[in-house]
Amino acid sequence: MSDKLRYALIGCGRIAPNHIAAFMNNADSLQLCAVCDPDIERMEIVLAALPQEQRESVRRYTDYRELLAKEQPQLCAVATESGKHAAIALDVIASGSHVIIEKPIALSLTDARALIEAAKQHNVKLCACHQNRFNKSIRKIRSAVEEQRFGRMLHGAAHIRWNRGPGYYEQARWRGTWAQDGGALMNQCIHNIDLLRWMMGDEVTEVMAYTDNLQHDYIQAEDLGMALVRFANGAYGIIEGTTNIYPHNLEETLYLFGERGTVKAGGKSVNIIEEWSFGDDCDDPAVVKQHYGENPPNVYGYGHTPLYADVIDAIRNDRQPYVDGYAGMRALELVLAIYKSAAEHRPVQLPLADCATTDFEGRFDR
Repeated sequence: MSDKLRYALIGCGRIAPNHIAAFMNNADSLQLCAVCDPDIERMEIVLAALPQEQRESVRRYTDYRELLAKEQPQLCAVATESGKHAAIALDVIASGSHVIIEKPIALSLTDARALIEAAKQHNVKLCACHQNRFNKSIRKIRSAVEEQRFGRMLHGAAHIRWNRGPGYYEQARWRGTWAQDGGALMNQCIHNIDLLRWMMGDEVTEVMAYTDNLQHDYIQAEDLGMALVRFANGAYGIIEGTTNIYPHNLEETLYLFGERGTVKAGGKSVNIIEEWSFGDDCDDPAVVKQHYGENPPNVYGYGHTPLYADVIDAIRNDRQPYVDGYAGMRALELVLAIYKSAAEHRPVQLPLADCATTDFEGRFDR
């Protein structure tokens, strides 16, 4: 009898190949029993990465509820359009399955809290898919934070300077809508926003922001966001996120500045350490840059595989995943606080009682 976890993938869109690759790289612990998508052709495209014999053994479903009832998976990944993450994941949790939810974990704080509570009630693991936390560069930087090598944190900055044009939005009509997505900050920038909050102390007290739609009049939400963040520990954060960069993605960078340390991570998805300077001289910056850099083929990086491995280990050893539901909710909350501050033209205090992307319907209507 196999001790592999029965695994299912719900949603076969743009990010699904990374989930299939993560499954394949953890195939000693997972059995892919089924995939689900309303579009049958998309399921076949995603499964094409598997050997033919294995591909034939995977059941296909267009209704995820039927999948849950018939397959009774032990671990599901939800990789649908963002606006459906919470409802589907709640059904997954109610079925007794552990769940990995693609970012963002939800589009409202009410839904995020409901997911966390449901996971507790059903005693299952809930993981938010912020895979960049598993980058070699980020893990090295995080170790420096945890070892307090920076001393007092002063300020940090997250810059996401990317390009998204009409073709990207035509691929999936839900993109850029308030009900199913949000804009550049919620979709493209939330990974780096998550990293900035996590590295700088997690607890945010106030946000001041501007957002706008400058070039994408065919979407509802923002293509530019700029924010100042104040952390409970007295440090500050700067967030700049845009999908307006000509003619293609330029960079994603994370800066951390402390009284005794300066770090910059850059590259396609903060996969490269570009600056590493600490007053303790515990390591050679050149060696760190050489050993903790990667060159992924796209902005999604290599993080899905170790994230899956961590969730599998969390299930086996009954512990919380490295990136749990609270982490997903904190990233969501910061983006929503930016939206709220920009919409109301005032500083916004955190924590937020409740907020959702749909609160901003009509914000940029022309």
